[in-house]
Amino acid sequence: MFVRTLYITADPAEVGEALDVITKAVPGMFADQAGFQGFGLFADRTLGKILTGSWWESEQARKDSDDKLRDRRKEMLAPFVSTVAAADLEAVAYSRPASASSGGFRLQRMVFDPAQADRIITTFKELGLPRLSAIEGFRGASMLMDRARGMASVGVIYRDMEALAASRAEQAAVRQTAFSQLEGVAQLVALEELEVVELDIPTPRQ
Repeated sequence: MFVRTLYITADPAEVGEALDVITKAVPGMFADQAGFQGFGLFADRTLGKILTGSWWESEQARKDSDDKLRDRRKEMLAPFVSTVAAADLEAVAYSRPASASSGGFRLQRMVFDPAQADRIITTFKELGLPRLSAIEGFRGASMLMDRARGMASVGVIYRDMEALAASRAEQAAVRQTAFSQLEGVAQLVALEELEVVELDIPTPRQ
């Protein structure tokens, strides 16, 4: 599948209002678009950060949705945001969570040698994902990648913020093992924790 992410910064005092607007408007906007496969909304209310991810069944569906909704999105966010960065990525491996309106989310970003993309994906599938899924409170995880630019992220969702905090040591051990196998190939460049505000995962069509 294919994902469009938005990384939004705002005045922390206005994050709550921005989240209310997004939660009420965006799932309905996306549900009307062909190929829609899910939406995630995450926030750090203290620092003033909002992350979103919309999932699509094909690159074309992702592009078509952006063509149709870009202006509406800009108008909706304009009263609140300081900055917005958009990225189009491929979901190369994942264990999808159920729909939810709470939880904890840990995001790690990495840069890598583009020629080693398949090796990184295999490491996540064979080592990272099985060990992450065994951590108490685990609800889902995904690896999103821009193969050409050598950038990727791994996001892990936990049952609640308490489970997120309790998982730090175990996930650090998984991270250390994975990156030791990717020495000289990939580097971790950011690690963040946010709350899950909304996960909208459509029921698969029969």
